[in-house]
Amino acid sequence: MTLPAPRHGTGAADPAAPGRELAEPGFWQLPPERRLAAFARLRALDSPVFVPEGPGHWALVRHAQVQEASRLPKVFASAPGVTTPEPARWVRALFGDSMVNLDGADHAQLRKIVQRAFTPRLLAAAEEDIHAVAARIVDDVLTGQPDEFVSAVASRLPLEVICNMMGIPEHYRAEIADRVDHASENIGVERGLAARLRMPGRGLRALARMQRMVARIGRERRKNPTDDLISALVCANVDGQALGTRQLGAFFSLLMVAGVETTRNAITHGLTLLTDHPDQRDLLLSDFEKYADGAVDEMIRHSTPIIQFRRTVAAEHTLGGHLFRPGDKVVLYYASANRDEAVFPDPDAFDITRSPNPHLGFGGGGPHFCLGAHLARVEMKALFRQLLTRPVGLRAVGLPDFAGSNFDNRVRSLKFAFERP
Repeated sequence: MTLPAPRHGTGAADPAAPGRELAEPGFWQLPPERRLAAFARLRALDSPVFVPEGPGHWALVRHAQVQEASRLPKVFASAPGVTTPEPARWVRALFGDSMVNLDGADHAQLRKIVQRAFTPRLLAAAEEDIHAVAARIVDDVLTGQPDEFVSAVASRLPLEVICNMMGIPEHYRAEIADRVDHASENIGVERGLAARLRMPGRGLRALARMQRMVARIGRERRKNPTDDLISALVCANVDGQALGTRQLGAFFSLLMVAGVETTRNAITHGLTLLTDHPDQRDLLLSDFEKYADGAVDEMIRHSTPIIQFRRTVAAEHTLGGHLFRPGDKVVLYYASANRDEAVFPDPDAFDITRSPNPHLGFGGGGPHFCLGAHLARVEMKALFRQLLTRPVGLRAVGLPDFAGSNFDNRVRSLKFAFERP
């Protein structure tokens, strides 16, 4: 069944049509279980539905659909942008193209330079640093007894790890943390009478200041390289190329905003899940090394830090029983794909022994698979080892304060408590 719908948002749309709720800001304010139930109804349909939001898009909600689209970049292109609204030309000219918005040779060359910079030596040093930072954060928590988890724990770990790996001088870090928050604070749904969807791209001033900062560091590293990632990026020689100033700024912004935001959300959801499922927490504590990897992957699947990314159809293609044509917009709903009953038995259950667990929390594969997937897993495992194996009791207190976002599964704050035995 292919539902009749306007292409590119022209004409009238049936307000009762399946998928129409995804266009409503109020939908993203609903409790998670109600949103997930709506996605389950969409997965039961024969083919993708049209969502008349803005120019309109086709919703890919099944695991197989999202995975196939992710692995066909010549058909489902990331350019001109994977977020809404798509970045304006002047924004791209000023800030440079982010790797997530590139395709083909441009994306491959940039990714090759970045991958070459992640040397085994740099990655080994980063993993060692992750364990040290995680231990220091928990030491600080036990000493200071804060009661808000996102700012005290979940945000600190990825921010400090990335800054250490990049070689960001200490005197820049407080400002960078502030800029990251400003760049991502409007990712979500604005409340009140003027409610409307708010997506990435609103924090341009914060991004501009952050990119100017890293450009200064990049110029210093070209003159006096060290063992950090910025030096490796600006001094790389891959087919005669290294990252230019705008490319470095765009990569740094992506790494800071996406890397910090997604990892801190996964960590925060992880604490909530372990609190709400004491049996799974007890199982993890019974043999942390045995169950930790599975627990991390299940936290990522269950929470799905990035809810969706967009693609633009570049070539005619049939997927899920629907014929897509060039110019069509599609959205890959990872949050729905990770609850697909055809792939995950009892998908709403939190089960750290789930195997296999082919979640799409880092994307559906293909050329845009998350470069930071390995480090994110190491960060989560290191932090939960420290949080759970110290001689204290740890739990979330109350409900998370969700941002109500239709882009990322963001938690603004979460109360927590340590209880010494």
